[in-house]
Amino acid sequence: MTQGPLKVATCQFVVGRSIGRNARQIHKFLREAKKHTVDIVHFSECALSGYVGTDFPNFDGYDWDLLRQETEKIMALTKKLGLWVVLGSTHRLTEPNKPHNSLYLINPQGRIVDRYDKRFCTKGDLKWLTPGNRFVYFTVNGVKCSLLICFDNRFPELYRELYKQKVNCIFQSFYNARQKGPSVHTYIMRQTMQCRAATNHFWVSMANSSGFYSPYPSCFIRPDGVIVRQLRQNRAGIMVNTVNLNKKFYDPMTDFRDMAVTGALGNGPKAIHDRRSRNTTIL
Repeated sequence: MTQGPLKVATCQFVVGRSIGRNARQIHKFLREAKKHTVDIVHFSECALSGYVGTDFPNFDGYDWDLLRQETEKIMALTKKLGLWVVLGSTHRLTEPNKPHNSLYLINPQGRIVDRYDKRFCTKGDLKWLTPGNRFVYFTVNGVKCSLLICFDNRFPELYRELYKQKVNCIFQSFYNARQKGPSVHTYIMRQTMQCRAATNHFWVSMANSSGFYSPYPSCFIRPDGVIVRQLRQNRAGIMVNTVNLNKKFYDPMTDFRDMAVTGALGNGPKAIHDRRSRNTTIL
């Protein structure tokens, strides 16, 4: 399979409780992305549905019919524009089961071809949501991709498994917004994703909501952990970046990563037959 460049549009806007308002923003960015001749458009966590517990207190009286209608309109526009789309939303389950926090993967024919459900929900999420239990893999232009959501980034085991599956690019959606000001997220979220990228040699698109106050903006990260570009904090916007598998980046782990993944906790012999090595209290 040809490994051509993958052109990615990462979008952020103020996600809120109004499904219709969220949908209008998504339509706007899809049309703008098309002008940049991108292959795939990436939106934040719960971009269409709004985030339960933040944008609205619970699902009592939630308009699931409207959510479905607006999702179908987005699918139709996706088909018209011929784009791949990663759409953050909420997926209803059969009662009394709680919904999933999900990313719909929509192909250029306007069909939902897969859905990723957030595997690690926060303690607060678990009041209203059901965690998922599977990965999603798909390939565009020879680039193997996968999807993750927000709190998943706290679990490096997920990324190791994706590395084992030879994933090249992660689309990870976040909703760290509507906060009172700078928080610990300002100092750890981008940095954690830079670490995940560098230790596993992934490209990463991280899409966050820009609702005031958002402690960090959406970012695009190279396999060496460098942030290539980021949007303006607390401002709606779109950025276009390219995944190019032919580019080489600094990777000091390349000779040893597979060894560590299989369980080795060092890259030397299991036993060192030297008294001066075994005795740890001498000079």
